[in-house]
Amino acid sequence: MYTFIANDLIYKINHHQFKVKLPTEYELMKKYNVSRNTIRKAIDIISQKGLVRRVQGSGYYINNIGADTDRIVNLTMGVSEGFNHQKLTSRVVTFDRMIADRAMANEFGCEDGDELYRIIRYRYRKNQPYILEYAYYERNEVPFLPVDVLHESILEFIKAEYDVTVDSSDQYVGIEPLSPEAASITGFPQGDRYITLYQSHYRKNNVLFNFSKTYYLDRGTRFYFHAINQS
Repeated sequence: MYTFIANDLIYKINHHQFKVKLPTEYELMKKYNVSRNTIRKAIDIISQKGLVRRVQGSGYYINNIGADTDRIVNLTMGVSEGFNHQKLTSRVVTFDRMIADRAMANEFGCEDGDELYRIIRYRYRKNQPYILEYAYYERNEVPFLPVDVLHESILEFIKAEYDVTVDSSDQYVGIEPLSPEAASITGFPQGDRYITLYQSHYRKNNVLFNFSKTYYLDRGTRFYFHAINQS
């Protein structure tokens, strides 16, 4: 139940239904008809994702990370969602199957010879180039992907259809030049350097089901990561 509440509150935070702070624990207990312990577990999830912070004696405040929040990518969310949660539009460049080679295995942590779905998407925010994404899905874990979901959130479809969610992620950020293929797709000069995000997503039991390489073409993009000091 607490995960449902956490997801509901995350949706409301992302869509600005709470402007400054969350309702009190008592108000949330009444709204969801659950115990204080359940509410605190839900808020723990939200806090770990960096969306709220607790002020002793005052409540849980929505994190204010400054202007241009729609250009900030929250890596702590695990699926690199922005704080302003704007809908992206997509042009699917490639959707096919392939076999992972040794280079991919070394780069992403999959197995040499794994059968994969490959999806290359050119994505836009406010009709402006935003990202070029190379995404791969393990067919052992995701046996079928319909074409119509490729323009939306693929991970949301996988969660609903196969009950597969991101339990943990490895994420690496660097600055890399556009490959000849990427330059051809985007029309940007080959060799231009952009922030590049590598991600490997794991379900429970550390099973890899998705990995990707994403060029962030909007040079104003910033990345946020939330850490908790548990010492």
